Amino acid sequence: MATHVQKTGLFEGADMGSVLKNTVLRLSPVYQLRNPVMFLVFVGSVVTTVIFAVMLIDAKAMIGGGQPVWFVGLVTFWLWFTLLFANFAEAIAEGKGKAQADSLKKARRDVSAKKLSKASDRSKFQSVPANSLRKGDIIVVEAGDFVPADGQVIEGIASVDESAVTGESAPVIRESGGDRDAVTGGTRVLSDWIVVRVTSDPGESFLDRMIGLVESAKRQKTPNEIALSILLAALTIIFLLVCATLLPYSLFSVGRAGSGSVITLTVLIALLVCLIPTTIGGLLSAIGISGMQRLIRANVIATSGRAVEAAGDVNVLLLDKTGTITFGNRQATEFFPAPGVTKAQLAEAAELSSLADETPEGRSIVVLARKSFDLPERDPKGLDATFIPFSAEQRASGIVVGDRHIMKGAGDAIERLIGQKGGKVPAEVQASVDDIARKGGTPLMVAENSQVLGVVYLKDIVKPDIKARLAELRKMGIKSIMITGDNPLTAAAIASEAGVDDFLAQATPETKLKYIRKMQEGGELVAMVGDGTNDAPALAQSDVAVAMNSGTQAAKEAGNMVDLDSDPTKLIEIVEIGKQLLMTRGALTTFSIANDLAKYFAIIPAAFASTYPVLGALNVMGLKSPQSAILAAVIFNALIIIALIPLALKGVKYRAEPAAKMLSRNMFVYGLGGIVAPFIGIKLIDMGLAAVGLA
Repeated sequence: MATHVQKTGLFEGADMGSVLKNTVLRLSPVYQLRNPVMFLVFVGSVVTTVIFAVMLIDAKAMIGGGQPVWFVGLVTFWLWFTLLFANFAEAIAEGKGKAQADSLKKARRDVSAKKLSKASDRSKFQSVPANSLRKGDIIVVEAGDFVPADGQVIEGIASVDESAVTGESAPVIRESGGDRDAVTGGTRVLSDWIVVRVTSDPGESFLDRMIGLVESAKRQKTPNEIALSILLAALTIIFLLVCATLLPYSLFSVGRAGSGSVITLTVLIALLVCLIPTTIGGLLSAIGISGMQRLIRANVIATSGRAVEAAGDVNVLLLDKTGTITFGNRQATEFFPAPGVTKAQLAEAAELSSLADETPEGRSIVVLARKSFDLPERDPKGLDATFIPFSAEQRASGIVVGDRHIMKGAGDAIERLIGQKGGKVPAEVQASVDDIARKGGTPLMVAENSQVLGVVYLKDIVKPDIKARLAELRKMGIKSIMITGDNPLTAAAIASEAGVDDFLAQATPETKLKYIRKMQEGGELVAMVGDGTNDAPALAQSDVAVAMNSGTQAAKEAGNMVDLDSDPTKLIEIVEIGKQLLMTRGALTTFSIANDLAKYFAIIPAAFASTYPVLGALNVMGLKSPQSAILAAVIFNALIIIALIPLALKGVKYRAEPAAKMLSRNMFVYGLGGIVAPFIGIKLIDMGLAAVGLA
């Protein structure tokens, strides 16, 4: 797991000087116009400021409508306060993104590139600035050199330090002709050399895209956010019409009754700001930005805001078996000796034959043998032995030490080798081989000279936490499907052990693509993870497609998310983050709407008692005066935004549960909270205003 991304506090990771500056700069009318709700607050603040300024110059001016100067001044102050803290929430979220972008920019270096005229002759190169490279250029990168641009390895193999991008200290291998042939500009070659074909033009590299995406100001609104913005705009228009009609009604009522006082423009503006959904309107952008930031803290770069939203609605999850459900390497788990051979003898021979085997399978045999039978550690270099490396033709490896010739490998390969020496495979050993294969494991036969000693059981080790995590997904209504190239028998065994809902065996790129399309035609939202070129078609088709940073360029370009840690299980975390984003937005929207309705019924009776005395009977909260009712509501409206900023930035706590249960809980907690909070808050503020003589 990468170490460079850490969980931060509310204000950590952001330049507060820059945040405060951006908070003020967002008071620009052009910027405020992007958010209809807050634009109305801005216009109202400007109007009350003008009224207050005129009243200060001329105390007898009729523009105040008979309201005290201090009342207009306080309303004006709290309207600007509301606007500033809505801007502050967005600025602090973007500030964290810019801080992360600055750290990424350090990985972007102005270096020279060794450009080749012929890919076949790496000794003849021309040193050119990295920013002059174009897509299709061929370069050579040697030990100690920084990779000047994104590219695909077309020749050679090298160890590459990618810590500047991923934060992972361990170097990775990049080589041509496989699923590990992509290199990222800004990384450094530690050993050997590679010839690279550049795959991006200047300013279009993966690192440049990462920086642009992390800098949240460039984040585009998602469809869900656009739909919510439309809803908020509609509610704003409704309350605007309501407030606009109150003035003529007030004029008519006072004129007809010959008593009472006409509602003032200051009160109408304050009332409008309190009733429109300013709470969610002020926090909406911050919620979206912070959702992206939570992905970034998980070391995932989303190349599409739509994908973040879709992650919260995913109901089918395609998981690759190797590296996702299993550890990715087969492990030795048990020894099955031949008749007349003890387990200790088989283990000793298997361990000896695996001393020079650097594959994960070979190392696991050595570990299991030593752990099970207390075998002494032996240094391969200290043995007077000849090691026989594995080859595709022979399909076996081993050791010759003294008169002992020990080999291990596939059953048919060992059978052929001992057959040349007159040996044969015992029926009991063959039965063990068949039984292991039926269980979905890999039988590895061990023989010494012409005698078969037994079988080592290699199996895909299912990750211990995967079953519990899949169970969590099931509670959320997400179906998990394992994809593997294994035969159906092996796939069924692994699927049963892991607890997946279904599996697709012997999967080819074509079958994966058809399978995804079929599910999408049935109305499913599909998420998938992949790292190879053969995964690209399926990734491109999936609604949420997570490409591994260690994978091929084709996979990265096909996906709409890139996992910098190259951890396939991250897909489950991405789904959780997507759902948390939707939960946060839904919870605060519920609170905001309930909050606005409660404020309407809380302050209208007291605020209009001077115009419509009969409404005084409905002042059940006992607010002291129309002025204190309006002022208390405006102050509460501003303070509630401040109180909810931490929740908007951190998100509602995620729980794995069905959508219906989640909705019911949010309606109860945030809906009921939105109704109760204004009554309590406005009453307490009204009492405070009365205590200081402002009621």
